[in-house]
Amino acid sequence: MRIILAPMEGVVDYEMRDVLTRIGGYDRCVTEFVRITDNLLPNRVYRRYSPELANGGMTPAGVPVYLQLLGGNPKSMALNAAKAQKLEPPGIDINFGCPSKTVNKSDGGSVLLKEPGRIGSIVTAVRDAVDPKIPVTAKIRLGFSHYDFLEEVVENIIAAGANEVCIHARTREDGYKPPAYWSAVKQVAMKATIPVIINGEIWTTEDAHRAREESGCVDIMLGRSAMRCPDLARIIKADQHSQSYQPLAWPEVLDMMLRYLHNSENRHPNFVSNRSKQWLVFLQKRYPEAAELFQRIKRQKAADEVFSEIAAYLKAVE
Repeated sequence: MRIILAPMEGVVDYEMRDVLTRIGGYDRCVTEFVRITDNLLPNRVYRRYSPELANGGMTPAGVPVYLQLLGGNPKSMALNAAKAQKLEPPGIDINFGCPSKTVNKSDGGSVLLKEPGRIGSIVTAVRDAVDPKIPVTAKIRLGFSHYDFLEEVVENIIAAGANEVCIHARTREDGYKPPAYWSAVKQVAMKATIPVIINGEIWTTEDAHRAREESGCVDIMLGRSAMRCPDLARIIKADQHSQSYQPLAWPEVLDMMLRYLHNSENRHPNFVSNRSKQWLVFLQKRYPEAAELFQRIKRQKAADEVFSEIAAYLKAVE
């Protein structure tokens, strides 16, 4: 079983990929999407989304990072993929799953699931533009508002020469509301001649077992659950191989979060404030201590104020 870290827009950036892959358990990451319109993007854009390109496309821990593209124009997608491949990413992923209304209105993401033929054209164009040694993969949902086109979409992706497809087991209209419909994937997974990866609502080791069994998929992708439980991939892998592993304690997680914030604080003035609150909201589902810390910083905006409150919290719990 492989475990892939999901390309969560505005969440899983370079620093987060570094933090999570250092823990272990991940076999691959995918960047946040690079929006493709009618322009040929300069190399600096690809490098901004994937600083790992300067390290052979690997995180510092040695985990490969696929570059994700999002767009609805086959020609533009192909031209940009052809340019991006010269930077030698380990793979190129195509986003057909983003549920954002803004993205969908701009002819990108899950709105394309309404047009299986166009999805096939986009994948074909990208596959033909990229060196055969570089994998091309796709990420989709079950559909936009129903599953009727799922089999056709997957068949078109396979026929276009993609190496893998990941399926988030919800429609665009489902958003992120539970449950995920893993069993809806099984028919296409059993017929597929390429690996199919299951994604959605995998929060625990038990969920991972059930998702694989109900979907017929071998490999899984983790998204929000990786933010709630940073070592979930490691826990799942340890369970799979009957290995002993002691899950991360709250002090270890907090130390990890502080390193992430310090490494990222120069992004923009509110980055530390926004990301610390975002991550603590996820973490409090598993670590009750995160809720107390969130209350301390929820009104803080400046980075120094956030760090000061965290320092005060650490002193209080010593």
